[in-house]
Amino acid sequence: MTNSNDLSLTGRTALVTGSTSGIGRAIALTLAGAGATVAVSGRDAERGQAVVDAIAAAGGRAVFVASDLDADPAALRAFATEAASALGGTPDILVNNAGVYPATATADLSDEDLDLMLRVNIRAPHVIVGEIAPRMAERGSGAIVGIGSWMSRTGVGFAALYSATKAADEQLTRTWASEFGPRGVRVNTVAPGATLTPGNEAARDVLDQMTAGTPLGSVVLPQDIADAVLFLVSDRARAIHGTTLDVDGGISATRQN
Repeated sequence: MTNSNDLSLTGRTALVTGSTSGIGRAIALTLAGAGATVAVSGRDAERGQAVVDAIAAAGGRAVFVASDLDADPAALRAFATEAASALGGTPDILVNNAGVYPATATADLSDEDLDLMLRVNIRAPHVIVGEIAPRMAERGSGAIVGIGSWMSRTGVGFAALYSATKAADEQLTRTWASEFGPRGVRVNTVAPGATLTPGNEAARDVLDQMTAGTPLGSVVLPQDIADAVLFLVSDRARAIHGTTLDVDGGISATRQN
């Protein structure tokens, strides 16, 4: 028998990358609402402080740590160390949410955007996990969640490289679960569907068309993703390792074209 306290994160700390807006913001607010002290991170200090203030206004605790996930590996390791210091030690929870998504046809993808996706979507989480997960393992506990995509296992006629980066993230999750799980660190992924965020509000009509025929029948919302992350980092998910949880309204399982 479970109880509601299994979702409590009181006394725990969390680092959420790319958490100044959209899905990351919802995750930061939700983890803080469950009792965690959250390190909000991103490039925009003003937006980051707004998230920290929103968490504080709701009775939670948060700090802002500036980050540029397009930076070189040394800077990424310094960011991870700074975030850990701001939280008083190695975080209990790491959510690799930050990512970039140039949605183009293959031939239209610029070399600059190609390199950017590889750096932000794959290199950054790999370097950050490489810095934080061993410390979690030394402690004997920790939870890491990556944010994938429904497109990683479904053929879609655009954004080929983005889909490939998210497939890579899912494979990293499986490997990290094997590498760090025996030492107490659970690693999983949440794969959103077509999700409406402030950053893609202009494409609302396209998102509505994409999701009209799904079992959910509407777009996924950032809070849907945040709730799944909360579950995966909570004690209720103690036996879940190396999995990808689709929170996509059924689009990946039922898409016809």
